[in-house]
Amino acid sequence: MPSRFTKGVRLALAGAFAIGTTAIVLTAGTGIAQAAPCGNSGNGSSFLGFGSSGSLGSDSGSGSGSNVPNPGPQRPLIPYVGSISRSVGWVTGPYSKNDTYDRFGIGGTDLGIAWDNGRGQTLMAFGDTFGNCNAPRQEWRHNVLLRSNDNDLADGLKVPNGVAGDINSGTVIGDRPNFAQELIPSLGISNIEVTTIPTAAISLPRGDGFRQYINYMSVRSWGSPGNWVTNYSGIAYSDNNGQTWTSDPDTILINAPIDLALPGNLRAVDVNNGKFQQNAYMRGRPGSDEADYIYQFGTPNGRFGAAFLARFKPEDILDLGKYEYWSGERIGWVDSISDIHDTEGVVARQPVSELSVSWSPYLKKYVMLDGDNGIRLRTADHPEGPWSGPRTIVAPGNPVVYGPMMLPNSPALMGTGKDLYFNASRWSDYNVMLIRSDLSKLQTTQS
Repeated sequence: MPSRFTKGVRLALAGAFAIGTTAIVLTAGTGIAQAAPCGNSGNGSSFLGFGSSGSLGSDSGSGSGSNVPNPGPQRPLIPYVGSISRSVGWVTGPYSKNDTYDRFGIGGTDLGIAWDNGRGQTLMAFGDTFGNCNAPRQEWRHNVLLRSNDNDLADGLKVPNGVAGDINSGTVIGDRPNFAQELIPSLGISNIEVTTIPTAAISLPRGDGFRQYINYMSVRSWGSPGNWVTNYSGIAYSDNNGQTWTSDPDTILINAPIDLALPGNLRAVDVNNGKFQQNAYMRGRPGSDEADYIYQFGTPNGRFGAAFLARFKPEDILDLGKYEYWSGERIGWVDSISDIHDTEGVVARQPVSELSVSWSPYLKKYVMLDGDNGIRLRTADHPEGPWSGPRTIVAPGNPVVYGPMMLPNSPALMGTGKDLYFNASRWSDYNVMLIRSDLSKLQTTQS
């Protein structure tokens, strides 16, 4: 575990414990979802902790410890065909064309946050990941990464093999080329730090190359479906195309429901930190003043908050002191997270779940996707809005999907066509599928 990551965890958790001793950290009760990876209980982007301490021993339902293959609950994908969108195929799991169970030790995972690494390759960060459900600890990794060079998504998203020593191959390589390695570690202890889950990612120039950045959340506890509590959000970076990651403790935003001064060199806790516990990065529209900035859309932990907005120059991503925050049309941009006064957020009165946002040359608008049962689309002329009302592009329950993450090489985002491709997760199979939406039909069909 990198020393800077260790320091960051200690700083954040020290703050969480200090807050907890004064009884001002929100906690969530343990809930049971209707389906889960490897039969574990959970509620969306991951699962609840195992046992009283979060360990995954055989006495806590983690499997028999047998090596008999058990890749989890995924089944063949029943095609979904809607008026705007249709499923293309599984991206992950034993039933995907990528056969990620045999090739990368991935039987179940979710999210698939996708971004261009600066050289035309697509990187994808996934949440809690399981391999053989009968193996010790169910081969649980808190997060993994896959790479793809596929620019023709019409027949699915293809991931090449992992090749030892090749940082551009299909996955992160350790001593097992056919086993995706964990990126950002976690304590893995229930009600302290259950897991660390990527929520946003972007590549930015640095020197003669590109540095990869992941914004992630440290999950303290899972609650009822759609509810969870985070310790903090933070940024990790990689200078070797996602092979290894270092968490920067100076980017940690400790989550607490009040303002709090902390001793020593700990960053003061601001109540507005809670507005940026889950995030999405977006580049501003090319050819406009907005192109000078990276925009960060944030939401509180869980799936029932509004979306908020920050911006920064690309070179300042790790310097939170140089961020600006949108505080509503009346006030505009402010220099401090403490000065966010618009409680409704940039997407007013509309709960927003895991989201992705991008400029679409095809629509000539910014596009936002989110959804926890079905997928919604919103548009705007500017990052700060006004954003349109949500338009359903994947109907609820057909299939039950969440966490839409747009593929950066979609024709609708590249200016080469009308099709928007995105990853979406299905909880019952606990895996990621590829969906295509025909944006030309937005004006001619009803949701």
